[in-house]
Amino acid sequence: MTALLDEALVVSSQRYVPPMELTVLMPCLNEARTVARCVAAARRFLAASGISGEVLVADNGSVDGSQELAREAGARVIHVQRTGYGAALLAGIAAAHGRYVIMGDSDDSYDFSELQAFVDRLRGGAQLVLGNRFRGGIAPGAMPPLHRYLGNPVLSFVGRLFFRTDIGDFHCGLRAFPRAAIERLGLVSPGMEFASEMVAKAALAGLRIEEVPTSLRPDGRDRPPHLRTWRDGWRHLRFLLLFCPRWLFLYPGGALMLLGLGGFALGATGMHGPLPLGIHSLLYMAAATVLGAQMIQLALLTKWVGIISGVVPPQRWLATLAPYLKLENGLVAGVLLISLGLTWSAWLTWDWGTSGFGALDPTQAMRVAIPAVTLMILGAQVAAGSLFAGALNFSWTSSERDALA
Repeated sequence: MTALLDEALVVSSQRYVPPMELTVLMPCLNEARTVARCVAAARRFLAASGISGEVLVADNGSVDGSQELAREAGARVIHVQRTGYGAALLAGIAAAHGRYVIMGDSDDSYDFSELQAFVDRLRGGAQLVLGNRFRGGIAPGAMPPLHRYLGNPVLSFVGRLFFRTDIGDFHCGLRAFPRAAIERLGLVSPGMEFASEMVAKAALAGLRIEEVPTSLRPDGRDRPPHLRTWRDGWRHLRFLLLFCPRWLFLYPGGALMLLGLGGFALGATGMHGPLPLGIHSLLYMAAATVLGAQMIQLALLTKWVGIISGVVPPQRWLATLAPYLKLENGLVAGVLLISLGLTWSAWLTWDWGTSGFGALDPTQAMRVAIPAVTLMILGAQVAAGSLFAGALNFSWTSSERDALA
């Protein structure tokens, strides 16, 4: 991010720039057929609406003359050395002169002469305004059927579920925001998943997000789009999963742990019912308990890493638990679980000794041994996780102190 800011500052001149209300930002990579039309449409909008603004093209290394065509059409052009959709937009946002930014692709799939609804929402206090192509209309041939009926609806549903927002079109490329509000989010993704990162972080930060109907028309390219369906779709889904550990780790882990503990409650006592649980089932319940506890621990660690790195805003529930989530407390809990498992194992050994160390009944012995071993594994896991969290916290705070020094 620092490199992109430096690059933007070098490209932009040092002269005084009068205050502007709006920057229309377009990422560009070999869009010679369409970029001039997009710039001209945006300039017509600015002139017709009387808005003080500029058109900024963030070029990502075009080799077809897109830069000159954009300048001739009246845009300010910056060169972004780092490749990627997100990298181009990050540099463009950093270099923008406007208080507000409206970003959109320079492939002529969006109508830049129809941006008033976005400006009105921004003036009304919205902090992120997304276009909704499903409400505004998708022209025939503008979106592949796989994207329209599977990719976008599924990813938008996942985004709504994970981040508790009612956004209907999570990945519309035409969106608007106050520049300062988005810069505070600390966006970092250089690729196509930048679109998901922006919405996810805005939702987590509690920004006011709104939508406006937006039409989508076939782009004017004479080549395939930069977007790759399966690769970029997976990158978006991967980002959403990693950014929301409660769905990736916490909920599945909680379900597994409840299943395992419930099975223990039946199997360890030899209870029989419609589904009698023997020692073989008990072993699987132990595995579910251990795996569930590990996934819950990973959810907490992932959230912790996100918070100390500044990627995820602090969570109220985690702040409430913070006094108890200490390295020492984790070590004590781990030692207690290990000790309990060892004590239970020692009792099993003593009981075996009283019978002269003769042949054991496997069924009865394993009903004790499996829970005892499970406790020891859980204890070691809790202690190791606590040490790992402590190491993360120490290394991160140490690096921050070194940076400040």
